[in-house]
Formats: sequence, structure tokens, C-alpha cells
Amino acid sequence: MSSSPSAPASSTAVSVPVTRFAPSPTGYLHLGHAYSARFAWAAARASGGRFLLRIEDIDRTRCRPEFTEALIDDLRFLGLSWDGEVRVQSAHRAEYADVLDALQAQALVYPCFCTRAEIASEIRQAETAPHDLPAPEPVSPSGLPVPQVGRLYPGTCRRLSRDEADARIAHGQSYALRLDSTRALERAQTLASRPLVFYDRRFGEVPVTLSHVGDVVLGRKEVRASYHVAVTLDDQLQGVTLVTRGEDLFHATHIHRVLQTLFGWREPEYAHHPLLTDSHGERLAKRRGSPSLRSLRNEGRSAAEIWALAGLPPLA
Repeated sequence: MSSSPSAPASSTAVSVPVTRFAPSPTGYLHLGHAYSARFAWAAARASGGRFLLRIEDIDRTRCRPEFTEALIDDLRFLGLSWDGEVRVQSAHRAEYADVLDALQAQALVYPCFCTRAEIASEIRQAETAPHDLPAPEPVSPSGLPVPQVGRLYPGTCRRLSRDEADARIAHGQSYALRLDSTRALERAQTLASRPLVFYDRRFGEVPVTLSHVGDVVLGRKEVRASYHVAVTLDDQLQGVTLVTRGEDLFHATHIHRVLQTLFGWREPEYAHHPLLTDSHGERLAKRRGSPSLRSLRNEGRSAAEIWALAGLPPLA
């Protein structure tokens, strides 16, 4: 498959290491975010590289401008600086749609008309069948559960004929576009002429597989982009050479390496860092009510005190 028209050739020379911090403005940042941003910032600064800030705000239903303003203010309060302009994903929807169109032209994605309730019902039926065992819950390399994936989609709509799918679309039925993971991985392996892997600084060479994620959603009728499409294209366009992020996203890297290979994009190095946890061993997260940087600042905490709470020394 050829590269998307908007993507530079994968042979683009890169003279310095480039990292990025890419939060979603769905709430205020917490200590885990601060730790992740510092990790990426330090990796770039230690090698005289560039540290980029990206706002991943393609989810219109959850992202809010006030959270974008707040996170930028919080990062500056902590003493972190970034290079160049901030890339805001909502301003680049057409570029992500081009990637999805290219995948669709190669029959590597298919329309899925299943509702969440229908998918849950299919999964329950599969798990009660005597010849089927429940799909294992994915975990991070340290054994923490990965809630972003959950049970695998059973592939119901993959079995639809092209005519039936086209008829449903013509009647205005809502749908998602799912990656045909088996076909996509086979195509990527063929293009790479070798078993597909990625390299992580903690875990070494990791074989790529999609069996633990299945046919993930890459876009929808209304929003022709997903996290996987947007982040992979952005890393290519911004020349990112080292992707640093929490190990809860370790599973996503398998998807991203397949997309990178399909389009002939640059293969970055990865560093999936450990997650900050609370006193009960639970990972810090907005949905768990973890203290936000904003609330800590409102308590009068200094930047040095906040860094100490994250287990890090203050910035010089």
C-alpha cells in the first residue's frame, strides 16, 4: 500500500531524537499525566532532541476547550516547555479520513453495524458455548489490566457480503469501520518480508500480534478517525522517533506497527513506562477520581511539591 498523500516518505532524515506528550482534554491532568510528560520531556532533553506537545481532541463528545487551556497552563506551571507549535488533532480530520479511505480501498477495513448491546450479547453467547473459551483480558507487561480493549469483537459484520453492507449504508444505517486484523497483519507481514516486531527500551524486541485486540474500530460514519489512525499518522508527520507512553497502551503499539508498515511510514522506537499507582496499587486515572494537578495547585502546592508527589525531583 502506498503512503497517504499527506504523509512524508518514510526515508525522511531525522537528525535529533523527537518525543511527544499527547493528552486528551477530557478532564484535568493528574500526577500520572505529569509523570508521563516528564518522561517524554527528559528523554528528548537528555539527547539534545525535541519535545512536542499534541492535543488529541478528536472525541467531540468528551473533549472541551477549557481542559486544553488548563493542561497547557499546568504543564507550564510545572516548568515543562515544548518545541514548535502545538498540534491539535481536531484541525486535521481530513488527513485522518484520507488514511481511512486508503485502508478501505484496500479492503482492510469493513463496516460494522452492530450496536454495543448486540456485541455484548454475541460475546455472552460465545462464552457460554461449550467449544468456546472466554477471550483472555489483555494485560500490560507488568500485569495490570488493560480496560481499553475488553472482550474481543466476534466479527459478526465481517461476514456480511459487500452488497448487503452497501445496502445498509445506502439506507442511512450508522456504522463503524473496523480493521480486518487478520488480513491487515498478513498484508503487513508480506510488505515487511519478515515477522513484524517493534522495539521497546524496557522489553526489547516484541513480536507483533493482533489476536489480543481483534478487529478494532478505526473510524465511524460520522467521525472518520480513531485514536489509532490519528496518533500513528501524527507521529509520522511530526517526525517522532521515540514514542513514550504508559504501559497501559502497550497493546495499542501492535496496531500502530501494522498501520505504519502498511503505509511505509517510519518505525519509531518505543518506551512504555510504568504507571503511577495510589496507595491501594490502583493506577491513577481521571475516572477513578485521582487528584488533579489543578486541585493540587488550588491547595497551594508548588511545582516542586507536585513533582515530589510523582516521585520525581524538581526541575533545575
